[in-house]
Amino acid sequence: MALVQANDVRDRLLARFPDLVDRGIAIDVIKTSGDRIQDRNLAEIGGKGLFTKEIEEALLDGRIDLAVHSMKDMPTVLPPGLALVAALPREDARDVLVTPEGTTLSALPEGTVVGTSSLRRRAQLLHRRPDLRIVDFRGNVDTRLGKLRDGVAAATILARAGLNRLGRADVAGATLTPEEFLPAVAQGIVTIECRDGDDDTISLVAALGDGDTQRSADAERALLFVLDGSCRTPIAGYALHEGDTLWLRGMVVAPDGAQAITGERRGDGVDAAAMGADLGHELLASAGSILEAIR
Repeated sequence: MALVQANDVRDRLLARFPDLVDRGIAIDVIKTSGDRIQDRNLAEIGGKGLFTKEIEEALLDGRIDLAVHSMKDMPTVLPPGLALVAALPREDARDVLVTPEGTTLSALPEGTVVGTSSLRRRAQLLHRRPDLRIVDFRGNVDTRLGKLRDGVAAATILARAGLNRLGRADVAGATLTPEEFLPAVAQGIVTIECRDGDDDTISLVAALGDGDTQRSADAERALLFVLDGSCRTPIAGYALHEGDTLWLRGMVVAPDGAQAITGERRGDGVDAAAMGADLGHELLASAGSILEAIR
């Protein structure tokens, strides 16, 4: 997935700036701790930073000039000297319930075993269907589909954006609407990170940014920042543009699914980050006991 996204950014840069063709754009594949460690839950081994640490180190010491990330994997606070410069147009942000039969969430038989390593997905599944059995499930798309075939679980949840980018729209699944299953903050968004002060690179990268996507990301990440979200916290957030209106929804769920606190904001999106922070404070006031128990 990371290589697909990096190649997409390279292609966009070459299409936008043809003079770069002669100079060339090299891709340096950096394997992160999050990629290497597949036998433990992310919450147990360090959270989101495991997918960015080694890449950001290479960016800071000048081995690479820009970094391509799935924004949902990015901590809300970046290392000093780095900045997120552009967000590409958002892919489909929704989750997909994958079963051999393409069954919907409500139609899963009682006691169905569902595999996921995401605490957000686990908590929302249990909130919607407390009868389900959840097992830990990590790996890339092919690994997870293989586990389904091997009977490790009868269902799993994948991001529609990932399936689309990998050309795997053939995977049988029921797309989950935000009304029934709220996505992760910044799900479906690819972002580009640069060094502060590298004006030449920043000017090239900034030209790829999509304004609507950036406003959605600003609202969602501000919500997450206020809630001090991490891989240990079942938090969901999704900002959708409806004409000139930005509709932001947020959710905090107890890990066992027993309690869910939701809220929303609508506005013109001029200050999307303020909208996200405002909703975050509302949820924090209502879900303080859930968050305190997690921490």
